[in-house]
Amino acid sequence: MAKQLLLDSSEVAKLERLIEEATRSTEEGVRRFVEPASGTLDRAVSRQHHLVFGRRGSGKSSLLRKVTADLTVDRRPIAFVDLESFKGHAYPDVLLSVLIKTFSEFAEWLETAAIMHANKKSFWSRLFGTKPTRPAFDKVQAKGLSDDLRKSAVELRALLFSEDDVTVEAKQSVKTTVKESTKGEASIGLQGAKLGIADEAGSSSEDGQELTKRYTTTKLNHLHRHILDYQALFRRMSALSGGDAFLFLDDLYHIRRRDQAQVIDYFHRIGKGNHLWIKIGTIRHRTQWYINGDPPIGAKIGDDIGEIDLDLTLERYSNTRGFLNKILDTFMNESGVFRDDILTEGAFDRLVLASGGVTRDFLGILRRSVLIARERGDTTRGPKVGVEDVNGAAGEYDSSKREELSRDTLDESQRLEEEFTRVGNFVKDYSNANVFLMDKDLPDSEMAPIEELVDLRLIHRVKASVTVGDRPGKKFEAFMLDISQYTASRKKRGLEIIEFWRPDTTDSIRRTGLIYKEFDGKNVITKNVPEQY
Repeated sequence: MAKQLLLDSSEVAKLERLIEEATRSTEEGVRRFVEPASGTLDRAVSRQHHLVFGRRGSGKSSLLRKVTADLTVDRRPIAFVDLESFKGHAYPDVLLSVLIKTFSEFAEWLETAAIMHANKKSFWSRLFGTKPTRPAFDKVQAKGLSDDLRKSAVELRALLFSEDDVTVEAKQSVKTTVKESTKGEASIGLQGAKLGIADEAGSSSEDGQELTKRYTTTKLNHLHRHILDYQALFRRMSALSGGDAFLFLDDLYHIRRRDQAQVIDYFHRIGKGNHLWIKIGTIRHRTQWYINGDPPIGAKIGDDIGEIDLDLTLERYSNTRGFLNKILDTFMNESGVFRDDILTEGAFDRLVLASGGVTRDFLGILRRSVLIARERGDTTRGPKVGVEDVNGAAGEYDSSKREELSRDTLDESQRLEEEFTRVGNFVKDYSNANVFLMDKDLPDSEMAPIEELVDLRLIHRVKASVTVGDRPGKKFEAFMLDISQYTASRKKRGLEIIEFWRPDTTDSIRRTGLIYKEFDGKNVITKNVPEQY
């Protein structure tokens, strides 16, 4: 009876609350940060520009916030900018908006963390749990730089709300006056008096010439002309801090894809040689960070910028399982709950599989699993969270993923939804197995929607290289359709669940019947599947 009531206990209620709070990255959540792989934090604080890649919920924001906290304790100037605020902004207004926010954030840091005394517990202990490792900055110099940053932000804000591409006319008038006159005189005798009459007649004319100079003022011209001024601000910041500054741009994928490289390019030019390092969190297949041209735009991976990949996928099942186990332990310890008291054997592994290795999904599905188990009560499935509870929670979680697909992909959502439907048809009505194969020789246009569905966590990569017996010389990639599509209310009876992570199941995915698309050198061959889903 005691175990049956455990899901109704205050400890489990606290666990649910902590999980719900953690599903969105916040400054307060930094203390629960778990490093996904050894060395990730060291790379993130290094003096190098970085693109931080990961699916939604994989921990990009958590990593960036953890790094901002660590650098602040070391009194390194930082600015954290959430780019979701500028979703839908057109270029160059989006660049102006990000610049304004960047300058404002650096100014605020200079007015607080830079000069705050180390003994100010209400600031350091509350936010960071420790004291700073370096002394405070010179207050006068910090205020001077902060004022100049805010002045630049004000100027940029005025420019943001002005019209763009405006033709300005400067007029100058030049006038020449010509005057002609004639003069006559007559005398008339009148009663002994002489009256003299003088007459002057004249005419004048003006010859006017107006000179007009026309020029066009644009927001981009302003940005280009002031880049040296902005570089100078960061050189001053470096001199003041005795080191480097760091700019964190989170969720770049919210900006229009065609504008992303332009934004990266401008900040890269500001930072180059001026002790400003840029860390950008984004989704790989929804980002364009470099455009080759004359001149090239953006930052090229390997030459201008490095990459940090946070995705712990089902392909590295053992590592992913270990990482999620550490995540769960932090919440269990804080809430006073023992895992074996609320999870049945097999439930944890099903959580790993259902989440695809994504931390936020793992926690969200766990919380819903607890709710489902509590509502059903102590039935024949027992009082703990079991595999079927996880399946049900995963099915409910599907609506959140679909909503993100529509919100994040905008005009591309129909194309992706159609491809997802075709994959579902293949898995459920043709191959009758949860895993499918894609030919590695397929054109990029065929792989692109699959990769985007992976980033949206509706499909999961499970093997990067697979050979098939009757396809000599060919290599395939193995993917798994999200578990929400064939369990719980969508349960497909008889569908084979291939346990690809087990060493003894390697041959089970090397089957011709699992090939969804392949390329014969000329044509893309897609298995004929029913249209209805």
